[in-house]
Amino acid sequence: MEYTTLETGQQMPMLGYGVFQIDDETTERCVADALAAGYRLIDTAQAYANERGVGAAIAKSGVAREDIFLVDKVWVTNYGEGKTYESVKASLELLGCDYIDLMLLHQPYNDYYGAWRDMERALAEGLVRGIGVSNFDPVRLTDLCAFAKVAPVLNQVETHVFWQQVPAHAQMEKLGVQHMAWGPFAEGANDFFSNPVLSEVAEKHGKAVSQVALRYLMDAGVVVIPKSVKPERMAQNLDAFGFELDAEDRAKIAALDEDRSICFDHTNLDTVEHLLGFIKSMM
Repeated sequence: MEYTTLETGQQMPMLGYGVFQIDDETTERCVADALAAGYRLIDTAQAYANERGVGAAIAKSGVAREDIFLVDKVWVTNYGEGKTYESVKASLELLGCDYIDLMLLHQPYNDYYGAWRDMERALAEGLVRGIGVSNFDPVRLTDLCAFAKVAPVLNQVETHVFWQQVPAHAQMEKLGVQHMAWGPFAEGANDFFSNPVLSEVAEKHGKAVSQVALRYLMDAGVVVIPKSVKPERMAQNLDAFGFELDAEDRAKIAALDEDRSICFDHTNLDTVEHLLGFIKSMM
């Protein structure tokens, strides 16, 4: 495993396991399989409704809690001073854990400044050991870093070979914010797993397309959290080490960048209005 060091001094694995769109019961089995395979970074969220399954798998795994890097996210309906703090405590109860390694604000909407003050409180009290954000564009990230007492240490955004987030990554590096990718396989879009460029590079190294894509992102300093419910795929994704992409490989993959969202475009007004309408209906 390779690691990155966050501004908090925490050592975070570069490759982890994500549980988006997995129901609670299946999550327990999947996280157990992931931990057995060797994963030590697990990513969940309040909005995924599977924190209980994550916590149950961790408790039964036999892996020491301090050896697991647990990432969670506060949903937008829980934003606001006082409300966010209570939601962090509720997440801890569902997880059955004494602390969360890294807690993120899931979206840059609603009262995220009030929520951030509660995140700082949770950090000061030891309920979480690091705080960050998800889906913040460079402008909103820069704004929060400028005025928060404690700046976010990580930003989790859609990142894959078709949207490599080069300008956003540069700004994160400037701010000392770790870049983390959700959707590193572009959710299968653009015939991801049969892409001719990725397939050619994969064949050259005797690796799978998924491994090449993960290796490319990690080489760029991006933490990745691929998801699969199949143990054999989990093991394959975890085996994205032990080989190197050369300059020619990297140039070919860099050329795949379309510089736009493939999965969920947070810059598209219609998309954002739909999301905000959904969020408001939950409040």
